[in-house]
Amino acid sequence: MIAHDLTDAELAFIDREIRPFLPSKIFDAHAHLFAKSNYKDVPASYENLPENIGVDAFYDYIQAIHPGAETVGGLFFGLVFLDDRQGNNDFVAQETAKSPLDLGQLVVPPDMDPEQVREEVRRGGFVGLKCYHVMADVDYPTWLAPIEDYLPEEHIRIAHEEKLSITLHMVRDRALADPVNQATIRRYCEKYPDMRLILAHAGRAFNPWHTIEGIDSLKGLDNVWFDTSAVTEAGAFEAIIETMGHDRLLYGSDFPVSHMRGRCVAIGDSFYWLYADEMDLNEKHTTLEPVMIGLESLRSLNLAFRRTKLNDSQIEDIFYNNAARLFDLDSR
Repeated sequence: MIAHDLTDAELAFIDREIRPFLPSKIFDAHAHLFAKSNYKDVPASYENLPENIGVDAFYDYIQAIHPGAETVGGLFFGLVFLDDRQGNNDFVAQETAKSPLDLGQLVVPPDMDPEQVREEVRRGGFVGLKCYHVMADVDYPTWLAPIEDYLPEEHIRIAHEEKLSITLHMVRDRALADPVNQATIRRYCEKYPDMRLILAHAGRAFNPWHTIEGIDSLKGLDNVWFDTSAVTEAGAFEAIIETMGHDRLLYGSDFPVSHMRGRCVAIGDSFYWLYADEMDLNEKHTTLEPVMIGLESLRSLNLAFRRTKLNDSQIEDIFYNNAARLFDLDSR
C-alpha cells in the first residue's frame, strides 16, 4: 500500500541517513499523476490514495521523503498505460498547467501516428514523451521487447524536430548490458541529436551490475541523461557519475512507488522486489522495519555521493541544476 504518514523507524532513518545531505531545493524528474477514474480496475496498492493524484497531492505526499527541502517542480507523466490513456494525458496536461516548473510528458503508444504525437504535445503543452513496454503489440512477454517495439523511430524523429525529452524505461533481461538495447540507444541518439533521452531508473538498474557493465557503450553521447527513480542500490549511480559525469544524473522519486515500503535487491543476474506487505516482519534474527522505497533510494544515492566524493555543489546539480539546464527552468 502507498504510505502517507511516517513510522518511528522512518523518522529515525531520515534523521540519520537523509536530512544531513539533502539540499534545500529539489526538482523531481520522475513522478506519476493520475485520477482513479482513468482505471477500469484501480490497482490494490493504490486503493488508499485520494481519487485524484494531481500536483497538489504530489506535493503533499513528497514532503515525507524530502525533509527540510523545498520541492519546487517536477517532470510528470501518467501511470495509466492500458486503460483511459487519453484521459490520463489530459489530466497531466491540466495539472502541469498550474505552475511553470511543473512539466509534463505525453504517454504515447507505439502505434500513435507521428503527426498526432506532435499535435498532442503542442495541445497539452508537454515537454516530452513517455513510452512504456506494456503498450507494445507483440506476441511474447513485453518484458523481452526491443526498444523499437514500444518507442518507434518516427516518434524519435518528432522528438528531435520538437526538441522534446523522452523518458525510457528499457526492458529485456539485462537492460543496459544488453547489446540490442545499447545499439538502439546509440543509433537513436546519434541520428536525432536534438532529442533528449532520459534513461529511467538509472538505465533500469534494479540490478546495478547491468548499468555498471553497459555504461561504457554510451560514452560520447551528448543527449543522454539518467534519473535515479526507485533504484535502491548505489552501484549504478556511481557508474553513471564516473563514466558520464554527475551532470547527466537527475534526481527522481518515482512517486507514488516512492511511498511503498520495501526495496529492490540484485539476485544473480536479475532482481527481486521486496514489499513490506509481503514480508515476514518477524525474521528470526531481528525485527524488520521496512521504510519507504523513496527513502531507500535516497540513502543509496547518498552512498554514491560519498564514494565518488561529490561536493555540495555537485549534489545540488543532481537534485536541481541538471534539470534546470535540461529544461531551461530558470527562464520559465
